[in-house]
Amino acid sequence: MERKGGSTAVVTTETVARGLTKTVTTPAEEKALRMRYGAPVELDAPLPKAHGDNEELADELLLLEMRLLSALKRQKAMAQGGGKPAAPAPKARNATKSKVVAALKSKKR
Repeated sequence: MERKGGSTAVVTTETVARGLTKTVTTPAEEKALRMRYGAPVELDAPLPKAHGDNEELADELLLLEMRLLSALKRQKAMAQGGGKPAAPAPKARNATKSKVVAALKSKKR
């Protein structure tokens, strides 16, 4: 029995990057190819939609994004203004928790 002559292909980072722009792959396949061959991500490429066609999920993600952006704006404003964030209101301590903490403190001594 004789072996058939096989062919080898050389895959480079450039060929993978070019191929990814021309073909449609799933996000998982694209990520695996980029990690394996070191293909860079285009910086001006649009982000993939995580919600697919689910409008309810799209709305939830939009609300989450809005909350995160407003928190980021508040954080930047505090950093520029030099003000400290308001301290959270002290929570009412649970009586049982206080007893346990007191017992543990006395046990340490």
